[in-house]
Amino acid sequence: MDLHAGTLQEPARLPLTGISWLADRLDRGLGGAVEVVAALIVLTEICILGAGVTARYVFHAPLVWADELASILFLWLSMLGAVIALRRGEHMRMTGLVSRVSPEVRTVLEALAITASIAFLLLILPHGLEYAEEERFIVTPALEISNAWRAAALPVGMGLMLVAAGFRLLRFSSLKPALFAIGITIALVLVFWLLGPALKPLGKLNLVVFFVGVVALNVFSGVPIAFSFALATFGYLSLTTSTPLVVMVGRLDEGMSHLILLAVPLFIFLGALIEMTGMARAMIQFLASLLGHVRGGLSYVLIGAMYLVSGISGSKIADMAAIAPVLFPEMQKRGAKPGDLVALLSATGAQTETIPPSIVLITIGSVTGVSIAALFTGGMLPALVLGLALCVVVWWRYRGEDLSGVAKVSKREIGKLCLIALPAIALPFVIRAAVVEGVATATEVSTIGIAYAVLAGLMIYRQFDWRRLPKMLIETASLTGAIIFIVGSATAMAWGLTQSGFSHDLARAMASVPGGTWGFLGISVVAFVILGSVLEGIPAIVLFGPLLFPIAKQVGVHEVHYSMVVIFAMGIGLFAPPFGVGYYGACAISKINPDEGLKYIWGYMLALLIGLAIVVAVPWISTGFLKF
Repeated sequence: MDLHAGTLQEPARLPLTGISWLADRLDRGLGGAVEVVAALIVLTEICILGAGVTARYVFHAPLVWADELASILFLWLSMLGAVIALRRGEHMRMTGLVSRVSPEVRTVLEALAITASIAFLLLILPHGLEYAEEERFIVTPALEISNAWRAAALPVGMGLMLVAAGFRLLRFSSLKPALFAIGITIALVLVFWLLGPALKPLGKLNLVVFFVGVVALNVFSGVPIAFSFALATFGYLSLTTSTPLVVMVGRLDEGMSHLILLAVPLFIFLGALIEMTGMARAMIQFLASLLGHVRGGLSYVLIGAMYLVSGISGSKIADMAAIAPVLFPEMQKRGAKPGDLVALLSATGAQTETIPPSIVLITIGSVTGVSIAALFTGGMLPALVLGLALCVVVWWRYRGEDLSGVAKVSKREIGKLCLIALPAIALPFVIRAAVVEGVATATEVSTIGIAYAVLAGLMIYRQFDWRRLPKMLIETASLTGAIIFIVGSATAMAWGLTQSGFSHDLARAMASVPGGTWGFLGISVVAFVILGSVLEGIPAIVLFGPLLFPIAKQVGVHEVHYSMVVIFAMGIGLFAPPFGVGYYGACAISKINPDEGLKYIWGYMLALLIGLAIVVAVPWISTGFLKF
């Protein structure tokens, strides 16, 4: 199976002579250098955060500079990872149309995906340089160095991506499709530039033109998701507003610099570590012994595992990164289709959004004034309801599974496998306990998991291949870049929507919906499913929470109940294709073609909607345990 299916495909190479030979040598040299630096940054981040936990909890002497340095390095890691992902063709994109056209048209679309990325990078690079120059006058509080050291990651990354994309074009078997794609891209940019004066008077109709039309055109043409979002946002801001484009760079920075997102690369690395040390095999053997003889058994395990570990890291993508590498290989060996696996993984991402200590719950409490303790109490049962709805779909799909070759394991063997797997099974509980007991923050906790996995691999399972570490670190950087660049682009797009006045218009429209409580809840579900599909979760909550919660209170909806409804609706949109960023994150983590999941995901999404309808209709599910 092609591990990078659904990403930019490697074009056929020109004979290595002349310019192509030089380009190939430069590409290998530059790519190798970037990979080494990115791998070292991942390793440094682990050491910094691990040292921070140790200093604070063991020696009671916190390293005040640790988070600041980790944040600086994280932006560099994200941008260099995006360079590696572009060079390797690992930025996520939809290839449904590309895979169904003739080879000649497919080659042009492949080239167009690269030239569209180049167009954005050329347009944004001057503003990236301006942004880094402006940050030169800001001094960081702990390290007391110029913030330009951090901000420079943006223009440097953009420039390196530009070079990497150029080398990709030179590797096409014929320059004709590349030149044709360049011509199309230049023509489209000129058309939009000439139409600028005509677009401005359209007002909010431009939101449809850019954030629906341009995004859809790019996505279905095979342009990487992150660049599709970024191009639409750049076009909207530059052609229909007077906003300085350096502001867009600032929003990219903001989206990619949330320290909580640092959990993403660390959990990706932890997932690889669990597999390499043999912990995954031990866990799978035990879980399979319990449910392997049940139809769809390991799919139930996936739902339960996501329920158990969800919210630990504060990032749903990071939760997936901790689970998928453990379960997917064995599930595929048992005949599960990759598309079904990534569809279920994406669905569980939406299902488990309300399980504490979820960063979404913390965010919604902080911006709306709802008790975070009450949200933590109210979030467990609604997630269980949606999980049971997913289990019904699993039961239906696997009701005819052939288990003739699977024998039921004896109790004695189950006990033996349990003892072997116990250190691996304990890992999620160790991680959760570290957060709850205050040993580590949601960002730092992954370092405890990494230390635990290293010790278990060396001392218990006696399986630790040091030679695999460099490759694991590079793959961690590449996946991180692909995912975080999407989040940054989505954050910039969210800011563009906010500046248009769309959020206030939406709030006024929802307040006037007929039907009282039920009408308001119904329109909230629809609105947040749509918002979740185009916005990363936290920006959506920050933008619309303060506006809508007072309205919910006026119409008689309990604030905790409304929180659960909003979070689940947003989660369903976030993890549903074709626009949901979370879905592409699940595909990136799983290294499975996004197109393969489309056939299977709608059944799971229907189950989630039915589960959400039950949560909406029965407020007790969200509020019944609050008095206890």
